[in-house]
Amino acid sequence: MKRLHNFSAGPGALPVSVLEEAQQEMLVYGGAGASIMEISHRSPEYTAVVDSARQHLATLLGLGDEWHILFLQGGASLQFYQLALNFLPAGQTADYVNTGSWSKKAIAEARRVGNVHVAATSAEDNFSHIPPVSSWSHSSDPAYVHITSNNTIFGTQFQEDPVSSPAPLICDASSDFLSRPLDLAPYGMIYAGAQKNIGPAGVTVVLIRKSFMERIKGDLPTMLDYRVHAEKLFNTPPVFAVYMVEKVLRWVAEEGGLMGMKARNEAKADLLYGRIDQTDFYRGTAEKGSRSKMNVTFRLPSEEMEAEFISGAKTEGLLALKGHRSAGGIRASIYNACELSSVQALVDFMSDFERKNG
Repeated sequence: MKRLHNFSAGPGALPVSVLEEAQQEMLVYGGAGASIMEISHRSPEYTAVVDSARQHLATLLGLGDEWHILFLQGGASLQFYQLALNFLPAGQTADYVNTGSWSKKAIAEARRVGNVHVAATSAEDNFSHIPPVSSWSHSSDPAYVHITSNNTIFGTQFQEDPVSSPAPLICDASSDFLSRPLDLAPYGMIYAGAQKNIGPAGVTVVLIRKSFMERIKGDLPTMLDYRVHAEKLFNTPPVFAVYMVEKVLRWVAEEGGLMGMKARNEAKADLLYGRIDQTDFYRGTAEKGSRSKMNVTFRLPSEEMEAEFISGAKTEGLLALKGHRSAGGIRASIYNACELSSVQALVDFMSDFERKNG
């Protein structure tokens, strides 16, 4: 079977060259005499892999020595609780911006630990936009401010970093990590599940500014204490997932780094949104000023026609276009590794479908 056009929201598409390289190394990695999945996580071979991944991340993002780069497990969902456990002291309040389902989950987990103030939300408009920073209402002295940079379900995305935060920003960047340049100045911590843009499921990248980590106090559960993971390799990591992330990071660098990814993703998004806006047959669900360049969500005239669209698209080799069960409609996830040719194939199908059904 040939590879088809993959618009999966996660795990998302991976670069073909990366998959081919991993295929060649599957049985024997380098001089290890065994697969990367079979060797010790404390071996020099794996140590070189994780060191390379950290170096590539540092280079791509411009991270200096003031940052810890951690590869943890549990996905962003564990980070929702872990970050609050580490950075929300008793008696203090954390501010959260609620822009969708994942923000709501982060808020719920933080409330298990301490006080949460919702500084802004777009829930009243079914999360169709990102609340302007000027409209945020902060608590008096927040421990941190948490945002979700991209919203896979509702198709919205912060268009720029909110640099005027009254406290260190913490960002769940799972679905747009390394898709564009990032202004690190306001951030104390950034975390991202790898399975959208930089690798397979199983590993979460966690970046923590060292000065921010110094705020952690007290005796915490060992596996949930960031200080433990920053100090040493404490437990067996997701070796294969980190190995794949290292290869994807090299691919990002070879494709022009974050400016290259930005140009690549803007070209895909412009093409697809241009087709959506061409007529009123397709209707984008996110406000234009908040549209995501990672997850493009739209509706057709009826749910019955949407089902027919999804079925017909699959027949044409266009996969995973059904919207999230909580939102319905159509969703095309066009992460870094999704090719422009795949988006063009989708746009061609959309035009053909409208000619037959419009």
